[in-house]
Amino acid sequence: MIADRIEGKWIDLFAEVFARCKVGAGESCAILSETQSRALNVQLAELALLRLGARPFHVVLPTPRQTAPVPLRSTGASAVLQNLGPAVAALAACGFVADCTVEGLMHAAELPAILKGGARVLYVSNEHPEALERLAPSPDDERRVRAGMKLLKAARHMSVTSPAGTHLTVRTEGARVGGVWGYTEKPGTLSHWPGGLVLAFPAAGSVEGTLVLAPGDVNLTFKRYVETPVHMKIEHDYVTAIDGAGLDAELMREYFAAWNDRQAYAVSHLGWGLNPRARWEAMAMYDKRDFNGTELRAFAGNFLYSTGANEVAGRHTLGHFDLPLRQCTVALDGRTVVEHGRLVGDPA
Repeated sequence: MIADRIEGKWIDLFAEVFARCKVGAGESCAILSETQSRALNVQLAELALLRLGARPFHVVLPTPRQTAPVPLRSTGASAVLQNLGPAVAALAACGFVADCTVEGLMHAAELPAILKGGARVLYVSNEHPEALERLAPSPDDERRVRAGMKLLKAARHMSVTSPAGTHLTVRTEGARVGGVWGYTEKPGTLSHWPGGLVLAFPAAGSVEGTLVLAPGDVNLTFKRYVETPVHMKIEHDYVTAIDGAGLDAELMREYFAAWNDRQAYAVSHLGWGLNPRARWEAMAMYDKRDFNGTELRAFAGNFLYSTGANEVAGRHTLGHFDLPLRQCTVALDGRTVVEHGRLVGDPA
């Protein structure tokens, strides 16, 4: 385990990233956390905001009792606010919110109200600062992601193949396209750090085919590299069969089934990673408590397939898998943007 202590270099780091979010002297800034938040990141956020001359204050809530039938990891849907009006109003009234909750506000029910108030929200992913340090965002990250978003927004169709047997067809018309580069300057927007990926939430009935997890691919919900192949049949957005003789397939079958919720089997979002500094092998270097896995969603050339909630398709569930795959080829309207796990074209 890496030592949890304040380092001057990490105060500098947080201040640099917050400055990219246009945090300035005298600005009111909220630090949102919960009782199970990583205390080191909360402290670094406060010290960095003070260094920038901002006026920070803390919104701290008790981590709520878990109601899900299984452990929750990396959902991006923090339940900590519980629609508590005064807390939501305080966040919405701020210029900037440093989100240090465990799961983050990306898919939280209260996020639209917070953004409507004009807040710039940055989710500091629940990583050890050592990982955040390696993945400090830059304007080059923004350029790559914006280029990827432009291509994805213009596309009507995505195809994904791999040597392992993945063969997906995705209708991207009607999808909501997003991209994250690790900071946000615009009022009423959210980003997360680390960043460096582009993705789409497809409309209902848009995804068909076969998704094959090969050895070395990643199940981020379990924080585990896949060791034995998993074949998933996808029909009209839903995983309808999970085949494989190894432990990886068995774990996925059990976790899916534990939700007793058909929506947990549906596609949430999909896209590809664009961050050249993010490392596929990084998960091997950390204890699980020190690692949230955002880096592996963003490593350059991965194809990210996620199951669970998708507001565009009108589906809501806490069941969630994030599955970064290597060695895939991704094409938009026949134009290749990722070839065998390597970026090609404008977003490279």
